[in-house]
This record gives sequence, structure tokens and C-alpha cells, in this order.
Amino acid sequence: SLDGLYDLLVGRKTDMPENSYTTYLFSKGLDKILKKVGEECTEVIIAAKDNDKKETVYEIADLAYHVMVLMIEMGISLDEVTAELASRHVIDHKVKQEKMTK
Repeated sequence: SLDGLYDLLVGRKTDMPENSYTTYLFSKGLDKILKKVGEECTEVIIAAKDNDKKETVYEIADLAYHVMVLMIEMGISLDEVTAELASRHVIDHKVKQEKMTK
């Protein structure tokens, strides 16, 4: 689950185990993490453009992992992201209602 992965990554940041890729990312800092997020975004785009569903799923998983590393580095919780998504749903719903009544 996303919660399980998030918790695992928080533990990696706390414990910084040797020979861990996640430890490597945290030790290199924000610039390295951002570089990896950018690379993974590009790989998602390429896989999707090639209409390769299996590769796109693989690359989305890589992107999700790297975005979570970024979130932890910046002190952003899953709850904050979930709340933001929920607030957008409410806004979208109101916008749709306004358009329907006009």
C-alpha cells in the first residue's frame, strides 16, 4: 500500500541503512531527489507515448516511489496530499453545479 511504502521510506530516512538506494537519495539531498523525479516523469511520458501499458505502470511505480522520497525530504505527509485532492473534488463539484445551473 502507499501507506506501507511511505512508512518504510520514513524508516529509511531515520535509520539510513547502508547499501540502501533510498539512503543514497536522502544523503545526496533535494537536488538529487528532484533530478530523479524529473527523470521518472520523462520515462512515464515515453512509455505512455509508446502506448506500452506494462512499461507505463512500471514507470509510474518508479515515479510514485521517488515522489514519496521527495515528500519525506520536504516533510509532506500522505494525509496532506489526500486532503488537497479531497479539496479539489469539492471545488470541482461546485464548479460543475454552477455550470449546470447557468
